[in-house]
Amino acid sequence: MTTAHPSLSPDEIERLKAPARRERIYRIFSYFSPLLLLLLWEVAAQVALIDRRFFPPPSAIAGTAWQMIASLELFDHIGATLRRVWVGYAMGAIPGVLLGLILGLSAPARRVLGPIFAALYPVPKIAILPLILLIFGVGDASKFVVIAIGVFFLMFYNTLGGVMQIPQIYLDVARNAGATKFQTFRRVALPSALPSIFTGLKLAAGSSFIIIAAAEFLGARSGGVGFFIWASWQTFAVSRMFVGIVVISAMGYLTILALEALERHLVPWAKH
Repeated sequence: MTTAHPSLSPDEIERLKAPARRERIYRIFSYFSPLLLLLLWEVAAQVALIDRRFFPPPSAIAGTAWQMIASLELFDHIGATLRRVWVGYAMGAIPGVLLGLILGLSAPARRVLGPIFAALYPVPKIAILPLILLIFGVGDASKFVVIAIGVFFLMFYNTLGGVMQIPQIYLDVARNAGATKFQTFRRVALPSALPSIFTGLKLAAGSSFIIIAAAEFLGARSGGVGFFIWASWQTFAVSRMFVGIVVISAMGYLTILALEALERHLVPWAKH
């Protein structure tokens, strides 16, 4: 025997469809809003509403970018910057996650080492770049180190926060079940902290590109997006300078998108 359900009126159907329709509209605007901004910028530059010496139209910037792509110059700079970011990022992220997990699980270690990290974290990473340059020179080693320092603290505190938010009952159950410290570390602490770890990874990715741009301004002899932004400023090649700004922004954005895709794969239970 089937139960009859009352049919919905046309008005009720429209109300149910409204949220999905609004979501499609928002998605369309999210796709086209950057293009609209570029169009407004182009028009404003062409009709002299803004000073083209400081804000060249996007068409001129695109032309400069194409020349740099055709000559392969842009790829050389991108390759140099990405190499420095990836190495420094790994150097800072791995120990940051490990120490965050260890201190999160160990109250004595947290009480002893926590104040040291709290005192060092507020020091601006670019402020110690001259010291790092003295120690490691102006080569890539100094870039690796300054990025690693910036990434380390973001990863450490995000991982520590993720572990500290684990309900105590989870750790008690693991202990009562006879889990070793390593098993608790691998099966309880790490999975529970993964959402916070990925938050740290995304924050650290953005910070890495900020840091490398500043480091390449001050301490790069040749090569790197930050280096050619600075060199363009010195010669007042504003279009080239904007190409560098757009490229470093795009690299950071694509890195965060890649991390979000990895997070959806590895942490499907987290809110996205």
